[in-house]
Amino acid sequence: MARFVDLSDPTLPPDPFPLYARLRAEAPLFQVKQRAGRPTYLVTRYDDVLRVLKDPLAFTSDKTRVPGHRERFGWMPTFMRTLQDSMVLKDGVDHRRLRTLVHKAFTPTRVDALGARIESTVERMLSTAAEQGRADLMSGLALPLPLTIISDLLGVPESAQKGFRRYMAGLLDVDSGGVAKLFTALPRILMLMRLFRELIEDRRKHRGEDLISDLISAEESGDALGERELLSMVFLLLLAGHETTVNLIGNGVVALLDHPEQLERLRANPELIDSAVEELLRYVSPVQLPAPRHVLTEVELGGEKLQVGGVVIPLIASANRDDRMFPEGHRLDLGRTPNKHLAFGFAAHYCVGAPLARLEAKHAFLCLVQRFPKLRLAQKRESLRWRRSLALRGLRQLPVLL
Repeated sequence: MARFVDLSDPTLPPDPFPLYARLRAEAPLFQVKQRAGRPTYLVTRYDDVLRVLKDPLAFTSDKTRVPGHRERFGWMPTFMRTLQDSMVLKDGVDHRRLRTLVHKAFTPTRVDALGARIESTVERMLSTAAEQGRADLMSGLALPLPLTIISDLLGVPESAQKGFRRYMAGLLDVDSGGVAKLFTALPRILMLMRLFRELIEDRRKHRGEDLISDLISAEESGDALGERELLSMVFLLLLAGHETTVNLIGNGVVALLDHPEQLERLRANPELIDSAVEELLRYVSPVQLPAPRHVLTEVELGGEKLQVGGVVIPLIASANRDDRMFPEGHRLDLGRTPNKHLAFGFAAHYCVGAPLARLEAKHAFLCLVQRFPKLRLAQKRESLRWRRSLALRGLRQLPVLL
């Protein structure tokens, strides 16, 4: 194998799983080509990925905790500094404080109460598609469904949702294009920040039964939620709160169509849906990799000693196909049990929106397979176009015949 793997290389095939299998077999800790000058490694096996995710004393999401850390970009614009305040990039007390504030929006009781709203939204969207006899399931279901629901939770008015969709389109693809692509996306990022500020200001004046109003109340009651943290939280929840589900639905539909025997199994046994959602989460891993972890103390991982300041990237998508944990991990089995996948992360950074994503996916898959027994792709499988994002694997379009 080459000495380095560059995950942003546009010549890499759209299906990364054969590469991940080879990495697990030959190089469980593999150096990634980076320009930052620090040794950076992909962690590819389940046990090693799990260790990185659950040990914040050795591996931290917060690079400012690394001894000798110096900010590389003194010129970093305000919006980038705002994003650095995200709870995804915090650990310890700071992370717990931010997570506690947002966790109440995703309690089982509050999420379960959204069931009827999610079901009716899916039915409405698919009824519109059924009239045409064909649809792009990305723009017609996978994208608008989770955005509609997370907007309801946050209190984003329907009139503003189209603006958010327009400016967020492709935003997470920026991670595969380096600094040049970041600056190309800068106008959209700035417009998003402006919309967020306007939304927060409106909620300061007109409180509602929504999460943004709750976060503002927490800030004003002295809960140490700063203005920049509040803006960062809204950005994170609206962006991350729908992107995972977008790719779970899109990639999951393709996986089911790739395995018609499993699709028919679910159609004949709808009570299998909870297990099916878990298996699709494992199999397609909508989040390929989470935020990098920074090495806080000299530690051994994957048979090698890592030095303080090094960077490890826990490759969740690879871990979820590891045969050491999942017998025949390359095979889709909607009845798989046990299924301790890492699709939503683990421990302190476990996705707070996981219950909501599961519920949205459950209604989307059930309605699709039950309502459209002749569901099939409208173009050749190999011609599907995938987004070039390092963190998330998703489709640009998913044209189907209904």
